[in-house]
Amino acid sequence: MPGYVLGNFFVYSLINAFTPGPGNILALNTVTNYGWKKGRPLFFGIFTGYYVVQLLCAVFVFGVSTILPDVLSVMKYAGAAYILWLAVHIALSHPDEGSSEKSASFWKGFMLQFVNVKIYMFGITALTGYVTGYSTALWVLILFELVIATIGTIATSTWIGTGMIIQKFYLQHYRTINIILALTLLECVYSILK
Repeated sequence: MPGYVLGNFFVYSLINAFTPGPGNILALNTVTNYGWKKGRPLFFGIFTGYYVVQLLCAVFVFGVSTILPDVLSVMKYAGAAYILWLAVHIALSHPDEGSSEKSASFWKGFMLQFVNVKIYMFGITALTGYVTGYSTALWVLILFELVIATIGTIATSTWIGTGMIIQKFYLQHYRTINIILALTLLECVYSILK
C-alpha cells in the first residue's frame, strides 16, 4: 500500500473518530454526570464494543459483502431508534442521577456500539475505500480494523477527558449542555436516515 494511501486512511480515521457520535457523546455525558469512577464500566463497555464491532466489519467485508446491504439497512433503523432514545434520555437527565450505578453500566456502553451505525460505516468505508484495493486477506482487514478501534478508543477517551475538565461548569449549566448534546444526537439520527 502506498504511503499516501496509508496517510489518507489515518486522516479519514482521525476525523471520523473525533467527530461527535453516539459513543463520544454518551461518554462525555456520562463523565460529566457521574464522574470517571462511576462511569468507568460504561467507558470500558464502549471500548470493548468498538473492537468487537470493528472485527465484525472485517469479517463482513471479507466474506459476506452480498448480505451486508440488507444487514446495514436493518441496523440503520435500529441504530437511529436507539440514538433517538439516547437523545431524549440525555436531554431529560439530571446530574443527581449519578447515584444509580445501573445507568453507567458496561453493557449499556457495549450494546450501544452494536447499534452505532456510525462505527459500522466508519469501519466498512475505511476498508473498502483504502485497504481492499491492496489486500483482501482477512488478517490485513482485521489489522486495519484494530487500528480503527484503537483510534476510536483514543477519541472517546479524549471526550471523556474533556468531560472531566468541564464537570464543574457542567453541573452549573447541565440543562443547556444536555440539550445541546441531545440535539447533536438528533443530527446523528438525521444523517443516518437521510
